[in-house]
Amino acid sequence: MRELDSFEIIPEAPQAPNGIPRSAWFRTRRRATWYRSYAALLVVFDYLAVALANFTATSTLDRATSGFQRNLSLFNLVAYVLLPLGWLVVLWANGSFDRRYLGVGTDEFKQVVRASWTMIAIVSFLAFATKTQLSRLSVGIALLGALVFILALRYAARRLLHIARGHGLATHRLLLLGTVPETMEVLTTIARSPAAGLVPVGIHASEGYTTQRQEPPVPVFAGRDVVALVRELGADTIAVCGSASTEPGELRRLAWQLEGTGVDLVVAPQLTDIAGPRVHIRPVEGLPLLYVEEPTLSGLSWLVKNMIDRLVALAGLVVLLPLFIAVAIAIRMSDPGPVFFRQARVGREGGTFQVWKFRTMYADAEDRVAELKDLNETDGLLFKIRNDPRVFPVGRFLRATSLDELPQLINVLVGEMSLVGPRPLPAEDGDFLGDVRRRLLVRPGITGLWQVSGRSDLSWDDAVRLDLYYVDNWSLVLDLHTLWRTIGVVLRRKGAY
Repeated sequence: MRELDSFEIIPEAPQAPNGIPRSAWFRTRRRATWYRSYAALLVVFDYLAVALANFTATSTLDRATSGFQRNLSLFNLVAYVLLPLGWLVVLWANGSFDRRYLGVGTDEFKQVVRASWTMIAIVSFLAFATKTQLSRLSVGIALLGALVFILALRYAARRLLHIARGHGLATHRLLLLGTVPETMEVLTTIARSPAAGLVPVGIHASEGYTTQRQEPPVPVFAGRDVVALVRELGADTIAVCGSASTEPGELRRLAWQLEGTGVDLVVAPQLTDIAGPRVHIRPVEGLPLLYVEEPTLSGLSWLVKNMIDRLVALAGLVVLLPLFIAVAIAIRMSDPGPVFFRQARVGREGGTFQVWKFRTMYADAEDRVAELKDLNETDGLLFKIRNDPRVFPVGRFLRATSLDELPQLINVLVGEMSLVGPRPLPAEDGDFLGDVRRRLLVRPGITGLWQVSGRSDLSWDDAVRLDLYYVDNWSLVLDLHTLWRTIGVVLRRKGAY
C-alpha cells in the first residue's frame, strides 16, 4: 500500500474569477443524462398502464354501466387522455419520478401505491361533485388495474436499467470524501450492489490516513479543491464519509459550492446496514440530529407476518401433497433410508427444533464428513462442496430446484420457522458468540436475504451480514420483496448445490 505522499496529486485548478459562481466552471450540468431518458420511459409506461387498465375495465364490463353511454367521444377523452394524464400528475406530485428513488429499493413502489390512494380520492370526489353515475365495479377495476400495471411496467423498466448498468451505462460517477479507511468501507458496501449504479472514480483523502491492507481501486487525491476535482473527474455525485462531515461548516460550504452544478451531495454516516425506515433526521435549533430507532420485532405488523406464515404454510402443504408423494417415491428409489432429513437447528431466542427437509444425501453422509473436510468450499459454520459426492442424483436435482426445502413448511406451520428470515444454523453446541447471536431475535426462515443474494456462493461473513441486516430492518415490504426475488433465484438455480 502506498503512503499518502506517494499518491498522485493533480495540480490545483485555477480559482474562479471574482464574481463568477463556482457553478460556471462546469460547461454543462453534471446531472446524469440517463435520468431524462429513463424518466421519459417511465412516463410512457405509466401512460400505457393506465390506458390499458381502462381498456380492460371497459372491455370486460358493459359500457352502459360506465356512465358515458350517451357520449362515446367523451368516454374516450376521459379514459384514454384525461385519466392517464391525471395519473401522471399525481405520480409526479408523490415523488414517483424522483431520481433518488429510481433503480433500487422499494421507495419508488411505495410512492406509486400512495399515488393510487390519491387517485381514488380524486375520482371519488369528482364523481360526487358532478353527480356522474359510474359503475363502482368498473371504476374499481380501472384504478386497481392501473396500479398493478404501473407497478409491473416499472419493475420491467427497473430490470432494463439494471441490465444497462451491468454494461456500464446509466451510472453515477462517485467521488468519495473522507479518510481512506472510511471511504474504503463505503466503497466496499457500494460494490455489493452494482444495480445502484454508483461507480467510484476517486477518493479525496482527508487527514487521518493510515496504511491499509487493501489498495484502493480508484485514484486517491489529497489537498485538492473538491469542486475542481469533481470537474476533472467528471463526477456527478459526492459521498461524504464518516468524519469528513464533522468539520464545522465544511459540509454546508460544500453544499453552497455545488448549487447549480447538478452534482448530488450525499452523506454516508457510519451506520452500516441500517436502512432508511429506522433512520430519522430531527433538527434541533438548525442542527440535524440523526436518530436510529429500535428494530420493530413486535406489534401489528409482526402479528400479520405470523398469520401470513401459518396460512401460507397450511395452504402450501395441502396443495403440494401430491408433489411430496412423488418426491418421496423418487428418494426411496434412489437410496434406501428415510425420506426426510431431520437435524437440530437453532431457532428464536436460542431454542432448538428439528428441521424438516427432503433427504438429498446417501444414508452414510454424516460418517463421511471427516474425509471430505479438506474439500469444504465455505468458511465459518458452513460446510459446502459444489460437487458433493455424498449427494445422489435425485438429491442433486432437488437441491438445484430447492424442492428439498419445501418440507420446512411443517416447521413454519407449527411456529418454529418463518417463510422469510435468517438462515437456520445447525445446533451442534448452540453457542453463538458476538454479533451472530443477534440473528436469534427472530425465527429462521425458509428463504431470506442470503438465498436471494448468492446462497451457497456467499462467504460466512456475507451470510451473517445479510442475516443481521434482516433482523435490524425487518418489514412486511422486505418480506414480500424477498419472496418475489426468491422466485427468480430458484428459477435460475443460482448458488444451489
